[in-house]
Amino acid sequence: MRLALKRFRHKAARTKFRTPLIWLRNRGLDRSDVFLASYPRSGSTWTRFVLYEILAGEPSSFDNVNRGIPENGIHWLARPLLPGEGRLIKTHEPYRREYGRAVYLVRDMRDVIFSQYSREKELGILYDDFDGYLSKFLQGKISGFGAWQKHIESWLESPLARRGDLLLLKFEDMRKDMQSAISHMLDFFGVPVLPEVVRAAIANNSLDRMREKETQSKTLHQAKGGEEGRFVRKGSVGGWGERLTDEQLEMIDTYVGETFRRMGYPLAGAIAAARSPVLAG
Repeated sequence: MRLALKRFRHKAARTKFRTPLIWLRNRGLDRSDVFLASYPRSGSTWTRFVLYEILAGEPSSFDNVNRGIPENGIHWLARPLLPGEGRLIKTHEPYRREYGRAVYLVRDMRDVIFSQYSREKELGILYDDFDGYLSKFLQGKISGFGAWQKHIESWLESPLARRGDLLLLKFEDMRKDMQSAISHMLDFFGVPVLPEVVRAAIANNSLDRMREKETQSKTLHQAKGGEEGRFVRKGSVGGWGERLTDEQLEMIDTYVGETFRRMGYPLAGAIAAARSPVLAG
């Protein structure tokens, strides 16, 4: 039943019902709310687990995180964890005028697509081959949230960014130094926290610990098993390097090259040069 509901919601998000659905999901927001925004599969779950443990002062689980820092649409469940009774709310939507302040997480689209592809397979939404999936993904036809590059542009060109109410963080930097990333977020929220509290929350929400929590959780559906059945995956950085062909990389650059440059991600030319053996003179 739970899997069937996910399939229905996933397909409905791509139909004419999406517009009224999104309108309903964004009702009841307050100017004191802060959003944790990202394209899907960009690290928001990991980030919420760490932040919840710090802000709520209790160990994170799938139950209390999904209630305490919920996604938009069920934000009435959110706990007022921020100054001024503000709520922290997760969203995968492109920027909307209802959003007043936000942390925006960015992950290399080439890692995002493989993580998302596995989730699509788990939902039973299959495509003929990866090339077909890649083409639809780049055109924004896979998720209900549009193309990755357009999603980023909507936030970086938003009024929030222009007035200093948007904090941009890259997933790759978070994997290198999560403590600095979380500290930046807490400063942005105006919440002073001791460094040892931050370190403890990060340690208690490592990849291994979160996978244990997922296994123990009674709120997540139990898939048949295997890597594709998990929500918490490897959180890899650059895992696409051995999986994408030069032709696929060039097609990706055609669509998102400008966004890669803006975010500091390498383009196909640099990758192909790195792959080629250096000829001795």
